[in-house]
Amino acid sequence: MGKRSLSSGGGWRPSRRVVVAVGALITLLLVAGVVAWWTGSSKTADATSPGTTASPTADATSSGPPPGGDPATPGAGPPPVSDPLVFSRAAATMLWSFDARTASHAEQLAGMKSWMTSESAYADWDSVQAQVPDPVLWSRLKDNGQHATATTSAAHFPSAFKQAIADDPAAITEAYIYAVTVRGKTQLAWTGGGSGAEDRQITLAVQCRPGADCRLVAVAPRVAP
Repeated sequence: MGKRSLSSGGGWRPSRRVVVAVGALITLLLVAGVVAWWTGSSKTADATSPGTTASPTADATSSGPPPGGDPATPGAGPPPVSDPLVFSRAAATMLWSFDARTASHAEQLAGMKSWMTSESAYADWDSVQAQVPDPVLWSRLKDNGQHATATTSAAHFPSAFKQAIADDPAAITEAYIYAVTVRGKTQLAWTGGGSGAEDRQITLAVQCRPGADCRLVAVAPRVAP
């Protein structure tokens, strides 16, 4: 393979199972007012302090480093926060970070799964695991000693999600699932001193029920503005 970089982001890989799962998720998220965002319709929100759920209808954007910094790997586990903006930044950092030198493909997936909501009615694991290369490509990453660290610069509620919640403020109380778009950067390195950087964006669905820590629900097939 030489010294060419291989990104960890596998992207959206459609399959019948994924399509069915996303279709079911769309139906469920309709109750939470997220459907306009998920289907591609497209103000931004200040992150509130950890332990407080942010209001999707407030004009606020989470910028600057989140409290405690960005977890470097899936193995770090989800942070104990209830703010969807703060949690989404940590989750994006997790999804964009990997070290094929020390973690197997199965270990990478296991670490990521620990971030998922335990509510199976909402969890779309297929969309999350699709962010990781398949086992064959992972072995090539390992052979090349490739690893990546990530940082985030901002997170916001997409405009369509905010509009949906503004139209029906009580809808969020069904599942407490929030859409959040995160921006950041991944720093890649591999054997022989090779390195590179990628600007990244991702839209996540995260669940932040009152009195509970946030958990990851899904990765959107496209970035929502």
